[in-house]
Amino acid sequence: MKDSEQVTGDVLDTALRLHRELGPGLLESVYETVLAGKLAALGYKIERQRPVDIIFEDMRFESAFRIDLLVDDWLILEIKSVDALNAAHHKQLQTYLRLTKQPVGLLINFGGAKLMDGFKRVVNDYKPSASPRLRVNQKEG
Repeated sequence: MKDSEQVTGDVLDTALRLHRELGPGLLESVYETVLAGKLAALGYKIERQRPVDIIFEDMRFESAFRIDLLVDDWLILEIKSVDALNAAHHKQLQTYLRLTKQPVGLLINFGGAKLMDGFKRVVNDYKPSASPRLRVNQKEG
């Protein structure tokens, strides 16, 4: 099993090559299809448009949402093709991570001029290791 740094590095390298070759502005489904194929060729297990059920107040809602790409059963990729990412895109991925109890997700926007401007790594349930006194930008509680 490859470690998370290697997997996310392979995803980023592949996404960069894809963006460089195809350019921005295609439909999300095009980037998803090609990225899935290239990652599978690297030996990763890939699931596209994986349906996820949710349970709310003892009721199950089947296929409440779909994950764009799931890599090796733990890394969620949320693919976008918009001019710029906004807070709603980040919140969407955070919610997917929380509901699926997956550790890490990548938000990748192929719509911008530079892919790195639209690449975000999101960690589920991050617990800082530093003492609260040493953390910056934390509200005192």
